[in-house]
Amino acid sequence: MGMAEQAPRLLDQVRERIRRLGYSRRTEQAYVGWIRRYVRFHGLRHPLDLGAAEMEAFLTHLAVVGNVAASTQNQALSALLFLYREVLDRELPWLEQVARSKKPKRLPVVLDRSEVAAVLAHLRGVERLVVELLYGGGLRLMECLRLRVKDVDIRRREITVRDGKGGKDRVTVLPGRVDEALQQQLEQAGELHRSDRELGHAGVWLPDALARKYPSAPSEWGWFWVFPADRLSVDPACGVLRRHHLGEKGIQRAVRRAARASGLHKPVSPHVFRHSFATHLLAGGYDIRTVQELLGHADVATTMIYTHVLNRGGRGVISPLDL
Repeated sequence: MGMAEQAPRLLDQVRERIRRLGYSRRTEQAYVGWIRRYVRFHGLRHPLDLGAAEMEAFLTHLAVVGNVAASTQNQALSALLFLYREVLDRELPWLEQVARSKKPKRLPVVLDRSEVAAVLAHLRGVERLVVELLYGGGLRLMECLRLRVKDVDIRRREITVRDGKGGKDRVTVLPGRVDEALQQQLEQAGELHRSDRELGHAGVWLPDALARKYPSAPSEWGWFWVFPADRLSVDPACGVLRRHHLGEKGIQRAVRRAARASGLHKPVSPHVFRHSFATHLLAGGYDIRTVQELLGHADVATTMIYTHVLNRGGRGVISPLDL
């Protein structure tokens, strides 16, 4: 069955199903991309004409020829599972037999306190505030950039992370040290919010279900971004011109520059500060279950990885040479 004319319709079905289920824009882009590559890899044949051998061939090609990471290969498989189960409504037994690559067990990169301070010293303004929240509250970068005004409670010293990884909400700590900078950021965001309302711009993006339930919410201050973008942009899902939150690439570049300027030779990304948050809490004697809750890990085994990078030498052992 040819795919020349059917591919656009199939991908439109994928997009429609993803949006109906409330998946993120990033997930939509990734899944559509992998499904397109899968179809093209097999000469534009329809996925219903393909089976276990073709699935294995595609995933093997990714690993052997494309040399992709295990996490990338697993994302491709997840996209194909979504296609068959959610779009084509096919529960095929052989899908369960397709082997997923195992992610190699690697210790996370962690900065000590002096290294964190050195990087922060080379950051300014909103970039510094974002990184302070990553380290001070254990946030993922996009969780921080997607914060709404109502989810930051300075009085209670709490940050509520909505729809984090795995679709879960959680509460984490808001460091008191950022109070002044956060107040200034909220004042600047408030000016943009007032300007947008005066000029009649569309409100901020909300998930479809929330937008239907609370039609006025997109224009309300509480739902506005803590870190709004400087410019308006077109929402790719509906074509509406509105204000999105700050993009992650600028923060990533700023962190790399600051790490180089501070003389660090470790690979430093924004996510390293989340790793450092967890490790420093454990080193400070906090219970691992508390740290698990603050990080939003579903399994404590995920949090356990930080016990292996505590600043106490290999596995906490004192070298006999030091004795």
